[in-house]
Amino acid sequence: MSDIFTGNFTQQEPIPDAGIKAAMQVLQHGRLHRYNVAENEAGETALLEQEFAAAMGSKYALAVASGGYAIACAMRAVGVVAGDAVLTNAFTLAPVPGAIASLGAVPVFVGVTESLTIDLSDLKQKIADSGAKVLLLSHMRGHICDMDALMAICDAAGVQVVEDCAHTMGATWRGVLSGRHGVMAAYSTQTYKHMNSGEGGLLISDDDDLMARAIMLSGSYMLFDRHLAGPPAKAYETLRYEVPNISGRMDNLRAAILRPQLARLGDQCAAWNARYRVVEDGLRGTAGLTVIERPEEEDYVGSSIQFLLLDWDAAQITQVLQRCAARGVELKWFGGEEPTGFTSRYDSWHYAPAQALPDSDRVLHGIMDMRLPLPFSLEDCAQIAGIIRAEVGAVYQSWA
Repeated sequence: MSDIFTGNFTQQEPIPDAGIKAAMQVLQHGRLHRYNVAENEAGETALLEQEFAAAMGSKYALAVASGGYAIACAMRAVGVVAGDAVLTNAFTLAPVPGAIASLGAVPVFVGVTESLTIDLSDLKQKIADSGAKVLLLSHMRGHICDMDALMAICDAAGVQVVEDCAHTMGATWRGVLSGRHGVMAAYSTQTYKHMNSGEGGLLISDDDDLMARAIMLSGSYMLFDRHLAGPPAKAYETLRYEVPNISGRMDNLRAAILRPQLARLGDQCAAWNARYRVVEDGLRGTAGLTVIERPEEEDYVGSSIQFLLLDWDAAQITQVLQRCAARGVELKWFGGEEPTGFTSRYDSWHYAPAQALPDSDRVLHGIMDMRLPLPFSLEDCAQIAGIIRAEVGAVYQSWA
């Protein structure tokens, strides 16, 4: 155990100087609320929305308080109400089914494949069995399914798709940006996502009615005309009397921090992918370990990496976790019996009806997960891969 990694798996890059300067200007003039602007001033939040819509190729964008709020706002906008069944991934994080449950709706979990994407055969069956008309599709940990096949299934069944793109900002499927297939898409700017404002979210759509509803829901009052990336005034004519204010606006301070990060998103995605490929190459061929091979149609953002220890028992996986941790490598396990940190499973969420997903349980039991912070160098990534390879190999050999 002579080789120990000393990096920090939760360390973020500093906010760009341009973001710090813009944030200081907001602090100095004191107009933090998005609608508190000077004469002829658009405001940082409105400008961020305009720039994000352009970057994602959408007509409209809305900046909100968190990614979870963005998802729930989208659910309300597409008409989900209490008692409705809403389809979503069995492999996801708690804010996704939590957004469904927050509306009094019922999460219906769809299975996960060994590629860590939604099981399209199970999706077809769950649509037929549940009668659900909305799929909240989580591109969990940046893994994108065959979006053409998924949309064909959903379009044929009259199911609206809302995309959770918290891990796929800047990723594409066959050249189409993640978030551009469904009727709405939600993004996160929480600290560990592709842009960092501590907390924050963004919502996009091309639909006038859906985005007008979302803007009213977010707490625009009658100030919707201040949205540079919002629909025309006529879209609000009746909505302003019908749509409740469920305040969740982003403020100008967070938007000021985010705008310079958005400008360099492409470079950041490339930097993550370079690190991902080094770790992926270092793990490939390790006995007992399954690398998740990415399809050619997918242009991913590798801000984290996953691999499978399929059919390992809990004691063996725990050994791997402990041995890697002793050498400074922090792995997360999605197959643990109890929720830990940010990690939990569909059977941990007791507010949702219990479901039996034996094929998915096998996959979930074996999922190992690791962040790839940009402060890590390529040499760091090679060292990390070597440590994982050695420790998985040592445990595998001990019981093979």
